[in-house]
Amino acid sequence: MARGGLAGLLAGFTALAVAEVVAGLVRPAAGPVTVVGGAVIDRTPAAVKDFAIRAFGENDKFVLQLGILVLLSLFALVLGVLALRYRRAGAAGVLVFGIVGAAAALSRPDSAGGGDALPSLAGAVAGAAVLYVLAGQATAAGSPFGDEGTGGVWSRRGFLIAATVTAAAATGAGVLGRTLSGQRGQGAVASRGGLTLPAPASPAPAAPSGTRLKVPGISEFTTPNRDFYRVDTALVVPKVDAVTWRLRIHGKGVTRPRTYTLEELLARPLIERDITLTCVSNEVGGPYIGNARWLGVPLADLLAECGVEPPSKGGKADQLVARSVDGMTLGSPVEDVMDGRDAILAVGMNGEPLPFDNGFPVRMLVPGLYGYVSACKWIEDIELTTFDAYDPYWVKRQWARRAPIKTQARIDTPKPFARPVAGTVMVAGVAWAQRRGITRVEVRIDEGLWQDADLAVQDTVDTWRQWSYRWQAAPGGHTLTVRATDGTGQTQTEERTRTIPDGASGWHSVFVSVP
Repeated sequence: MARGGLAGLLAGFTALAVAEVVAGLVRPAAGPVTVVGGAVIDRTPAAVKDFAIRAFGENDKFVLQLGILVLLSLFALVLGVLALRYRRAGAAGVLVFGIVGAAAALSRPDSAGGGDALPSLAGAVAGAAVLYVLAGQATAAGSPFGDEGTGGVWSRRGFLIAATVTAAAATGAGVLGRTLSGQRGQGAVASRGGLTLPAPASPAPAAPSGTRLKVPGISEFTTPNRDFYRVDTALVVPKVDAVTWRLRIHGKGVTRPRTYTLEELLARPLIERDITLTCVSNEVGGPYIGNARWLGVPLADLLAECGVEPPSKGGKADQLVARSVDGMTLGSPVEDVMDGRDAILAVGMNGEPLPFDNGFPVRMLVPGLYGYVSACKWIEDIELTTFDAYDPYWVKRQWARRAPIKTQARIDTPKPFARPVAGTVMVAGVAWAQRRGITRVEVRIDEGLWQDADLAVQDTVDTWRQWSYRWQAAPGGHTLTVRATDGTGQTQTEERTRTIPDGASGWHSVFVSVP
C-alpha cells in the first residue's frame, strides 16, 4: 500500500511538472493549479470569499493554492493504491484530473482558446503513464505488505530506481517549467524597467503643512508601494508587456471608437493627484485602504474624445465596463466618471511606473467609489453600456451595482490588546470619506462622553485625514472607540454591517489594558 501511495504521489508530481513545462511554452496562466483555482474563485459564494479575505488577508490566494495541492495529493494517494489492483483504472483517474483541468482552462474569461487546455492534458497523460509503470513495478515487488523472496528484493530495487528516476525527472521538469514561465514575463519586466514617466502637465499640489502627524504607530499619509494593499482574484499576477499593450474604447454612445497604445497615452497631458483607494472588503478598522500619488490620463477626456456623453447630457450609456487582461470586469457609473472628479487611467504610482501587483501598465481609478466598481487593474478594454444590459463580475456575485465609499475612521495606535503605561497615551489613526472630506473625528473612552480629536490639515477631499487624541490613561481595561463626520455633516453610523453588498459600516474600537 505504501508503494502504491508513493507511486500515486510521484504520478501527480509528474503531471504538475509536465503541465508547468507546457504552460511555460503556451501561456503561464494556463497551468492546472492556476485555472482550477480561478474556477474555484469564480464559483465561490460571495460570503465565503469575504470570509477568506478576513481570515487570510492577502494570503488568501496562497491558502487556496495550498488547499488545491493538498487535495490533489490525497487524490493521487488514492489513485496510487487503487492502481496496485487496477492499473488501468488508476491511470484513467489521472486522465480525469487532466480533463477537469482542461475544462477549467477553457471556462476562464481570459482563455486564449484550445491551447489553454494543453498543459492539463499533457500533464495528465504523463502522470497516467508514470502511474501505470510504477504501479506495475510496485506489484512486481510483491504484495502491498511486502515479499521477502529474492525476486521480491530485486523487484523492490527496480521500483525504487524507477521512483527515484521519476522524482528527479519531474523535479527537472518543474524547474524548467518555472524558468520558461519566468522568461515569458521578461518582456513585461523589461518594458517596465525601460519606461520613463513624463512630467505631469498638472502636478499634484504640495500637501499643506500639518498634513502629516508625527505620532508613532499612525499610518503614513502616503502609503509606500511595497505596503499598498492587494485584493483581487488573480492567482498569477499578469505580466503585461507595455510595448504590445492596447486599450480599446467602444460601445453604446461611442461615436468614435478608439484603440490607444501606452505611448499615445503618455504623449497626452497627464495629471498627478493624491487619491485614497479603498476596497469594499475592508472590515471596520481593516487594512485594505491606502493613499498614493497617482499619475495618469483624465478618463473623462478620453471618453469625450470618443464621443461619449454622460446621461445628464443625453448620453446613451450609464455604465462603463472596464475589462482587465485576466477577464475581470468592473462597472462604474458614467456620470461619476465624467462629473469633474479626477477619474484617471493611472500609469504611475508614487513617482514610478505602476508595480505589477498594482496594475502595470495601466489601471483605472475613480475617487469616491470602492475599488470593485472603479479600480480595474491591468485594464485593456472599456465598453460603454447600461446597468440594465450588463452585470459585471462582482454584481453577478451579490455585490451592489453602485458603491460610493462610506465614511469611516480607524484607530491605528494603540493596537488591540496593547498595554500602554498609565499617563498620557496618544490615540491616533486615519479617517476617510472620499469626495466629501472629513471635518470631525471624536474619541470615546469606555462609555464616557465623546471628545474631539485633533485633526491634521486636510490635503484634499479625495484623501484620508490623520487625527490624534491625548488620552490620560488610568489603570485598568479600557475600550477606545472612534467615529468621524464628513463634509456633508453626516456622522458615521454605529450600526455594524457586513462588507456585502456595498461596504462595511460601524464604529471602530480597540480594547487595551493599562497596568
